[in-house]
Amino acid sequence: MKTYNLPYINQEVEIVILANGEFPSNSIPLSIFNKSKYLVCCDGAINNLINTDKQPNAIVGDCDSLSEENLLKYADIIYRISEQETNDLTKAVHFCLEQNRRKITILGATGKREDHTIANVSLLCEYMMGADVEMITDHGIFVAIDKPSEFSSFPKEQVSLFCIDNSPVTSHGLMYPITDHVLTNWWQATLNEATGDEFIIETAGRTIVYRAF
Repeated sequence: MKTYNLPYINQEVEIVILANGEFPSNSIPLSIFNKSKYLVCCDGAINNLINTDKQPNAIVGDCDSLSEENLLKYADIIYRISEQETNDLTKAVHFCLEQNRRKITILGATGKREDHTIANVSLLCEYMMGADVEMITDHGIFVAIDKPSEFSSFPKEQVSLFCIDNSPVTSHGLMYPITDHVLTNWWQATLNEATGDEFIIETAGRTIVYRAF
């Protein structure tokens, strides 16, 4: 059983992908951003670095959002992937995997357009097949699982589950228990809360787990 810990301020993260959603403002994702050892920017996200001291190690995407100035400035670290079957976030994840970088934290993937937010969160279920990926927002953290998993938590932490597959789910350590239940709509396992320092989700289907800060 895998354990997922909560992020904390001053946590050093090996690889961060910065997507082109809203730039982090919460102290937890901002700290992770500043402490990242290797920063990959989706091409449009490079504009969010203007007011920071951080420099990217790689810029990945179809490059349709890069200005001429940035195309020249970052020419040595731009990895252009022109195909349109995947979005820039997925291109960035695949870029990391090709370099055998498999523990990835995604920032800036939510906010702005709601359809982009839903798509980016759902993609966690694809990324988990080849990598250990978490998505951290200003309000909480998303991870995808497909096997029994344990999560560090705290009493009254808000927890929501979103099931992609019609597979039974059982919970331990949540205020409103779920017992061998197939969830047929995304709302059905939202707005739960942890009762202690950990909880367990048992499932064999693709499930996205959200924990609020």
